[in-house]
Amino acid sequence: MKVLGSCDIVSFIAISDADKARAFYVDSLGLMFVSEDQYAVVFDANGTTLRAQKIEKVAPRQGTVLGWHVSDIEDAVKNLEKRGVEFERYEGFGQDELGIMSFPGGARVAWFKDPDGNLLSIDQY
Repeated sequence: MKVLGSCDIVSFIAISDADKARAFYVDSLGLMFVSEDQYAVVFDANGTTLRAQKIEKVAPRQGTVLGWHVSDIEDAVKNLEKRGVEFERYEGFGQDELGIMSFPGGARVAWFKDPDGNLLSIDQY
């Protein structure tokens, strides 16, 4: 048996409306649609499988559940906004006009939600 460190990861997220989720993840975020069955909608996220599990009602968890590393966060925010993605603003986080927070050490992060309220992010190091 292989140890898990040498195996591919599958990411999971909960959704309540497959059509809205498919439109968001494909049209807004640019992921590739792979398949859909009665249990899930599956996307290819640059070689990582994202399995959006169909459930009756989503209770979003606190904190970020899925994120992407980007090479130019300002460009990514502007591009996603053009596709209808709305970025979150949090009081006291010191975010700039695009909603990007800069951390000590240079990391920069911006957050947004999917149609079910799952918190997603993009970051640049």
